[in-house]
Amino acid sequence: MSKQGGKTQPIRSLEDALNLCQALGMRVSRQRRFILELLWKAKGHLSAREIYKYLSQEGKEIGHTSVYQNLEALSNQGIIERIERSDGRLYGHISDSHSHVNCLDTQQIMDIHLKLPPELLEQVEQQTGVKITDYRIDFFGYKQSDKPGLN
Repeated sequence: MSKQGGKTQPIRSLEDALNLCQALGMRVSRQRRFILELLWKAKGHLSAREIYKYLSQEGKEIGHTSVYQNLEALSNQGIIERIERSDGRLYGHISDSHSHVNCLDTQQIMDIHLKLPPELLEQVEQQTGVKITDYRIDFFGYKQSDKPGLN
């Protein structure tokens, strides 16, 4: 996310991501652009290995090391999302606060923006003594069947 006038602005497009790179003094190399373009096109969560594979299949010249280094630089600056999983890191194009729905049978992670009711946030604050300023929620479940009676 970018900050303008003290207010956090979400990155909503590839152009926003590229502009933030430049505003932060990050060089927008050909490889960095390839990675950002792929993440925005995929609109999902990919591992570094998958990113390398897809870029190679598209005929883009980029090395393994370059993929890893660029992903770390972009995620460290808040331009892309990094999700830590037991089987490795995944990267996504949405960097502002959002929640995830984790489908356990397909291993898919879906991005979802939700707004919790103020009463629920107040309840959390009362129970913890912590002022909530932001949140991310991970939901876990199985794909619902289209067959009657199995939902």
